[in-house]
Amino acid sequence: MSKTQLRWLALTLAAAIVAAGALIWVNSGSDGPRIVTEDRMIATPGAQLDTTLYLPEQTPAPAVLVAHGFGGSKESVDGDARELAQRGFVVLTWSARGFGRSTGQIALNAPDAEVADVSRLIDALAQRPEVEKDGDNPSGQDPKVGITGGSYGGAISLLAAGYDKRIDALAPVITYNDLGQALIPNSATAEQVPNTPSANAFAAQGVFKRSWAGVFFGAGMGGSSFANPNAEAAEPGVDNDDQLDAQNPAADAAGGSANGAPQGGLPPGLGGRSQQNMGPCGRFTEQICAAYTELATTGKASQATVDLLRSVSPASVTNRITQPTMVVQGEQDTLFGLDQSDATARQITAAGGKVKVVWYAGGHDGGRPGSSLRSEIADWFDFHLRGRGTDPGTSFEYAVQGALRAQGAPNVRTMTAPGYPGLNGTQTERRPIALSGQEQTVVNPPGGNPGSITSMPGLGSVVSGSNSLSSRLSIDMPGQVARFRSEPFTTQLLISGASTIRLRVEGVPGQPPPADGAVLFAKLYDVAADGRQRVLPGSGVSPLRITQLPADITVTLPGIVRPIEADHRIEVAITTTDQAYAVPTQPAAYTVSLVDNTVQVPVVPGTRSTQTPPMFALVGIFVVIGLAIVVAVVAAIRRRRADDVDPSLTDVPLVIEGLAKEYPGGLKAVDDLSFRVEKGQVLGLLGPNGAGKTTSLRMLMGLIQPTEGTIRVFGHKIYSGAPVLSRIGSFVEGSGFLPHLSGEANLRLYWAATGRPIQHAHFDEAIEIAGLGNAVRRKVRTYSQGMRQRLAIAQAMLGLPDMLVLDEPTNGLDPPQIHQMREVLKRYAATGRTVLVSSHLLAEVEQACTHVVVMHRGKLVAAGEVADIAAVGGEATFRVDHPDQAASVLGELAGVTGIEIDGKQVHANLDGTPRSKALGALVAAGVAVEQADPRRRLEDAFLELVGENKA
Repeated sequence: MSKTQLRWLALTLAAAIVAAGALIWVNSGSDGPRIVTEDRMIATPGAQLDTTLYLPEQTPAPAVLVAHGFGGSKESVDGDARELAQRGFVVLTWSARGFGRSTGQIALNAPDAEVADVSRLIDALAQRPEVEKDGDNPSGQDPKVGITGGSYGGAISLLAAGYDKRIDALAPVITYNDLGQALIPNSATAEQVPNTPSANAFAAQGVFKRSWAGVFFGAGMGGSSFANPNAEAAEPGVDNDDQLDAQNPAADAAGGSANGAPQGGLPPGLGGRSQQNMGPCGRFTEQICAAYTELATTGKASQATVDLLRSVSPASVTNRITQPTMVVQGEQDTLFGLDQSDATARQITAAGGKVKVVWYAGGHDGGRPGSSLRSEIADWFDFHLRGRGTDPGTSFEYAVQGALRAQGAPNVRTMTAPGYPGLNGTQTERRPIALSGQEQTVVNPPGGNPGSITSMPGLGSVVSGSNSLSSRLSIDMPGQVARFRSEPFTTQLLISGASTIRLRVEGVPGQPPPADGAVLFAKLYDVAADGRQRVLPGSGVSPLRITQLPADITVTLPGIVRPIEADHRIEVAITTTDQAYAVPTQPAAYTVSLVDNTVQVPVVPGTRSTQTPPMFALVGIFVVIGLAIVVAVVAAIRRRRADDVDPSLTDVPLVIEGLAKEYPGGLKAVDDLSFRVEKGQVLGLLGPNGAGKTTSLRMLMGLIQPTEGTIRVFGHKIYSGAPVLSRIGSFVEGSGFLPHLSGEANLRLYWAATGRPIQHAHFDEAIEIAGLGNAVRRKVRTYSQGMRQRLAIAQAMLGLPDMLVLDEPTNGLDPPQIHQMREVLKRYAATGRTVLVSSHLLAEVEQACTHVVVMHRGKLVAAGEVADIAAVGGEATFRVDHPDQAASVLGELAGVTGIEIDGKQVHANLDGTPRSKALGALVAAGVAVEQADPRRRLEDAFLELVGENKA
């Protein structure tokens, strides 16, 4: 590529990056479209409602009412309201009677109180010119209006739609269908259960959910509420670590929306009344207060209380809701489970309404809807209020959280089915899973204490964020639990809804059951392969009250979405106690057994939904791709220029010329290093610590770049990633092995990671040369240090490279192991290949190497054969037939001193005189020389060369 082409490429990419940056800037404005707000008190019979109207830039437009959760106020849903207003809707929020600055008493969405209030708010919207009117009603009293809200606000959405037909579309979020069944559930029945994924028995005379009921009543008394989630639930394609970090139960105490903004606390004044002047009922009506007092003190509900809770429940009006309804429910919700949305969807569909069901990875225990789901709710209103966009249809979406989590954050994917199974003539697929377990006896202790633990209202978001924490907080007390387990699964099973199981419960002779029936709790666990980790998905539990014993009952287990991985089991546990519920105080014992030895598990086939990335994310991707192209082009050019070959050196393993490496601060680790290595040599790179040996080897391997000079391997210039590096086997700065695998398995994994053909590995040859023997089949954790070093050498030898580069291979070895390592290197060099070894152990280099390069302070001090280096300028020993004559001859040579006679040997300090010259003089004088060797060791020469032999 020419310089001109490179210049144009760089300019084009730079322009693309600038344009992308501008697009990001335009789309990331913090303010968005301008929203005008109006605060106003609206009078209704029995209350003054504090409201805020949000007006978009363009009007008239359809309106959306946004209701807050229990314990919140209109401030709680400010974020939701602004999002919808920025989508072009007129939005009205209000503090429900008894909350915030609104007056009146809390009647739990009574038809003549909170429901009537919503109709008055719609009347007010009808008077606003900014609100688009329904064309079917020319009188102008019918505005185009939708309604949404979370929890308590979701219930009012359903109730208002049932009573006021001016509501055109609704999206209730994490709410209840029947408040009586939500707070006093009973999941045991002898009747047929509806064939929808998460249908519940919804039997009468349930078990009081005292913990959650106490949370609600406390909020109505003027305290803060944990009833509404503050953090956002995990979503596909979103950094869920941040969402997980935001799970703050203290922040949740403020209450508020389940589908939008941060939750606000109750403003001072509590609707104009002083908290000190409140009676025991707080802000509740006397009727609601009396019902709660009855439940809290007796644990049971009279028929009057059941009728009251039914009258304020959406179930009382779902048979007349025909407006398009998007039902959103959380999979992490011990307050209002999936069974509540299941009942709502069935009933509205039966009334002729259009229903779309969404289960998301949140709830009262897992977080409010994230931005993607809130956008989907806005799309629902966009289509059904003003005909924009594509028809959302009546599909069924559910979120699947993977069993494996990265850094604590859940991995979430969304599955989509054509419709909610069991509606409109469809069927829910249920798979029978065989269970094993004999008849077991369970005991309810006196006072119901100690009790099992399954959930912690207000802290569920924290618990659901951790598999390990949820498994530790799910505690079944010994003696109080019966367990029935499946065999390990061979493939993953995705449970999507409420499983059912048939049980037989009998009393124990001599232990009469409580007068109001036996109370039990059913759970479904995901049990890991080792049997030690048991996860209770969603912290779900199904309470059972059985009034007549013995009894064969159908139990609907908690609705969950859980992938049960291969090798895992499912376990159904039946316990007698649960700290979140009111349990009998009378001691009792029961036997529990399986009726048909199976559990029926709902499975909803679906396709994985695709998530459209946000615009800024797409732009970011394109910028990264552009930068990657630039880097790749530059790297390719640099490699093309660097990949030059010297034909005259293609048979020479290594040539280093003028090599230097300088670090910031002026430190020169290597300075003008040059040497050459030939085939068959075992070359020792010798020098004290800090001489630059390892730095030189790292440059040789392309791990770091030299400041100056060149390195050529078989004629090819070395750079990072140079193809010729495949001809080098290296062991530089230690090696890492997986201790739980055998040595052979480690070698095979390493070779597989190189991507080269397995037939080129030569495993057997490398193992034989390294001398590993049968030890190669043992786990690495059992290896001695010497065996680990041998394994590292074998790894370097894989593929039988033409050159072996080893950095301090004898470190940590004892003398026998050092001797063995020396033989390994000699055997490898004997195959005609080259070995380069760095070391500071002089004796080992002298015995193992044929050649040596001596470095000191980054510079080359000497290079040559080991014997020559040791002999240069030093003492020599001659074995002769006439020692006296030899001594005389040597004494006549210039510079020779220190002549000593030792038997047949004559020692002399040649002091620079070549040993060959001395040998020639002796032969010329007629002295027979049997042997001529240097007298001193390599160590003496090394110390002299590096200047450390002077005292």
